[in-house]
Amino acid sequence: MTLLSKIKGSIAFLCCVINTFFWIVPILIFSLVKVIPFTPSRKLCSYIIDNCASAWISVNNIIEAILHPVNIHLTGDDNFSEKQWYMVIANHQSWVDILILQRVLNRKIPFLKFFLKKELMFVPVLGLAWWALDFPFMSRYSNAKLKKHPHLKGKDIDETRKACEKFKYKPVSVMNFVEGTRFSPAKHTKQDAPFNHLLKPKAGGMAFALSMLGDHIHTLVNVTIYYPNNKIPTYWEYICGQLDEVKVDIQVSDIPDAMRGDYINDRQFKIDFQQQLTALWQDKDKQLTHMDVAHRNATQPTQIEQEV
Repeated sequence: MTLLSKIKGSIAFLCCVINTFFWIVPILIFSLVKVIPFTPSRKLCSYIIDNCASAWISVNNIIEAILHPVNIHLTGDDNFSEKQWYMVIANHQSWVDILILQRVLNRKIPFLKFFLKKELMFVPVLGLAWWALDFPFMSRYSNAKLKKHPHLKGKDIDETRKACEKFKYKPVSVMNFVEGTRFSPAKHTKQDAPFNHLLKPKAGGMAFALSMLGDHIHTLVNVTIYYPNNKIPTYWEYICGQLDEVKVDIQVSDIPDAMRGDYINDRQFKIDFQQQLTALWQDKDKQLTHMDVAHRNATQPTQIEQEV
């Protein structure tokens, strides 16, 4: 990484910090007004807050275009509406995934609401912004911890229920990285995942959100993100311009009735839902393999070039 790249990265980071502080003020002000238990004012404040957040992302995109432009090869569907509810799922490899998703979907669909780990609530400034934007903060418990503390079982579902209740006021895009964590070779080996490029998908949060928002949410947005040559960038590498291109495919489909049901109490539905999500993940894994092969073939020197 050159000195110029580091300087550009530092300037980009500073600009993003300033942009964040600029928009966090109205977001927090209207989030406090939204606490008032009056549905019309809450709905109005939600619209204002989401529009502030969309403007925040738009300015970040301008900063990117000027200081660290990325060539995004976008394929698939693009017929969206900001007046519909969406369930968005994607593979997860880096924090940069979130920036890419915001880049390709901002102002095309309602503002993305991410399922976040509860620990992220304490991230300076951003934690407050995510709270004000009604991002669901989820607690993750290992099987060992649940055995030791059985009273924690189902707590994550209760948190999902509370979050989804807020999503009924206005159209929203519920974003779920169903793998639950970022991909790494070590995690892949530990899981013994049956995929080449992905971790095992976790169905609980998505299934329960679909159940809670059944009367509103009917469309699935399935996003596949591919970093050429599997060079997954860190945030610092990204803002320093070390990511030249990324490929993003978006597939939009109706959510079948078979994906709606009682995930907690209906064991057969739980099994069926997991199988349907696994099938989506198998297709995504094949697509990532296809993207990788296509990229390698496109960048491989031709026979004439090799001879020269």
